[in-house]
Amino acid sequence: MRNLFVVIKPILHGLMKVIGMTSQLVEVEPGTTLHFWIPTINSTKPAVVFLHGFVANGIMTWLFQMISLRTSFAVYVPDLLFFGDSFTDHPQRSTTSHAHCLAKGLKKLGVEKFSLVGFSYGGIVGFKLAQLYPHSHMVESMVMSSTVIEMTESISNASLKNIGFTNWPDFLLPKTITDLKMLLSIGSHKFPWFPHFFFRDFLEVMFGNRKEKIELLEAFVISDKDATTPKYSQRIYLLYGDDDKIFNQIISDTTKAKLGENTTVEYIKRAGHLVQLERPCTYNCYLKKYLSCSTRI
Repeated sequence: MRNLFVVIKPILHGLMKVIGMTSQLVEVEPGTTLHFWIPTINSTKPAVVFLHGFVANGIMTWLFQMISLRTSFAVYVPDLLFFGDSFTDHPQRSTTSHAHCLAKGLKKLGVEKFSLVGFSYGGIVGFKLAQLYPHSHMVESMVMSSTVIEMTESISNASLKNIGFTNWPDFLLPKTITDLKMLLSIGSHKFPWFPHFFFRDFLEVMFGNRKEKIELLEAFVISDKDATTPKYSQRIYLLYGDDDKIFNQIISDTTKAKLGENTTVEYIKRAGHLVQLERPCTYNCYLKKYLSCSTRI
């Protein structure tokens, strides 16, 4: 029996073509290639860049948003390094090196200014990107979901305690179907029923490059003494599920307080960490409202 996610891949690619998006590989530098979903035709619409989390690639994370926003915005969805078709042979694994890589890739695509939508791990990379390029005003505004500014040791320890794990690889890189069900259950307010083969096929396809991903997880936790809270000039919208078990409301309220008065926080009811997948219609309404306030469309 063929893997479900292998079967639907060409279907998703066909859907992307229908909605005016295409797949493109960008050689950022020798040895480093990023995969992007980009508009098929050059657009004058405001650009929005979506950064996915740690469990799935760009299209699996942001499909509902890509479909919904592509009529008003020029949507760009990269696969982060070691996800999808993005890869590097360089040894750096920090969010800083990841952010620089993204900036180079976007510039090669001609995307000089954009709004940024980040989810979980992608949000942390996104905050770092905005921090590293403040003077170019590359990032015009940010919508950050289910995320924090930096994964400090104290936040990491509190989050792991919330979900009953002692380290991130055991949680985010499941090895068995039971582990995967636990991951998706913790990530959701109420994860729907799926047949056994869904979990089997998801496990087989979505967790490649395990060694490199473990290195990413080891690199993204920093000591509290090395933590910084940059003064972002952009408007920042924090959007969480009200039942986020990983970054609960204590963590999200603390994040909002650190970011200051330019930041707004909203909670979507009956949604967990995977808020954009659980409540896509509500999430997209908030997203369109925020992006319309911060861009000219």
